[in-house]
Amino acid sequence: MVGIRQDVTTEAPAANGLAARVKAMARPLGVGSVIALAAVPAGLEPWQAMVGYGAFAAAMLAWPSGGEAKKSRAKSQADKAAHLDFAVVEALDLPAIVFDQETLVIRQNSAARSLIGAYPDRATLSARIRSPAILDLVARVLERGVAESVEHAERVPSERWHEVRVARVAGHPDDAQRLYVMTFRDLTEARRMDRMRTDFVANASHELRTPLASLMGFIETMQGPARNDEAARTRFFGIMLEQAQRMARLIDDLLSLSRLEMRAHVAPEGEVNLHRVLAHVVDTLKPMAGDLGVTIDMTLPDQPVIVTGDVDELIQVFSNLIENACKYGQAGKRVLITVANPDAEGAQVTVQDFGPGIAKEHVPRLTERFYRVDVETSRAKKGTGLGLAIVKHILARHRARLVVKSAPGEGSAFTVKFSRAEPAKTTYNKEIYQ
Repeated sequence: MVGIRQDVTTEAPAANGLAARVKAMARPLGVGSVIALAAVPAGLEPWQAMVGYGAFAAAMLAWPSGGEAKKSRAKSQADKAAHLDFAVVEALDLPAIVFDQETLVIRQNSAARSLIGAYPDRATLSARIRSPAILDLVARVLERGVAESVEHAERVPSERWHEVRVARVAGHPDDAQRLYVMTFRDLTEARRMDRMRTDFVANASHELRTPLASLMGFIETMQGPARNDEAARTRFFGIMLEQAQRMARLIDDLLSLSRLEMRAHVAPEGEVNLHRVLAHVVDTLKPMAGDLGVTIDMTLPDQPVIVTGDVDELIQVFSNLIENACKYGQAGKRVLITVANPDAEGAQVTVQDFGPGIAKEHVPRLTERFYRVDVETSRAKKGTGLGLAIVKHILARHRARLVVKSAPGEGSAFTVKFSRAEPAKTTYNKEIYQ
């Protein structure tokens, strides 16, 4: 019965269509019949007239009319436009999902599949999106027809923010065929930068407020109870000098960070001999290392290792790394500096200490501003909490990276990896090593 019903439904439109074509072609068919009848007295055989008229009538009925041809062309153009629209959606780098009035997913691009997974056929939005805020947004747009957006945050597996926007696609006046598009704009990096900026201001204010409060306290003490106590005033002056120097170091580091951020997009072009830079830094830090009871050893290749960079900034990088190794790896009594120059990967400099090491959970955050593994130890060793942040920014400008390997009880190794580059345009300044 199902098959018969399908045949009837397919034949009925065909019959109705043929009758409509005969009705529409009545005048030309009538004219053709008159011509065929008139051709017989003119000498044409009757069977020839009948065959000619039959061919004429069949051609008239089979050939598409102007209106049907326009409809066919319009449908073809619409199909091409729809295919082009979906191709544009697929090319977007923003995750995008196209769905209909019933929230059935029509198409999703590769970015959306990567973000939320692939939808099965004839699935609704809620099959993958469970957020009540997003589903309520979809319901409002379906009801009002006005584009809206909402911010959505995820905590698992990692913290991420997105601006989700839903809008109606123009060109579908029929509600049953109306389409909608949902896009996701990643706000994670912007939110992370806002948080870092807020934390930076708070930490900088705290770091400056502490020595200022100490200075004010000692000044008030010397103006009051210790006004005539020469021994106390001498001791207080020494502490005040240390606090003022701490503020000066912090301000210098903040200014260095600011300058580096302003020039982050400008790559250096000079040539730097790493042997000479490291020798200069070690000679400068040897007195401090001697006071701490630490020896500094270097392992260098026979041939000079030349990298593209800024000599002053690279001196700052290795001074920071070696000084940290001496201070925080003091218990190991030794710091080892190794220079390698693999042909395929570029030059590498490793600063290794044999101290207490760093727990795994602290390693990813070492280059954050004002981050300290041990606050009291860092302050006791006159650290500002900005040294490794400065190192990170300098290396980013040099198109290099910092790799940290450490484990408690095994010491730490900080490796600077330079990328291979074309020979630089200028030469390094030899006078800086004198």
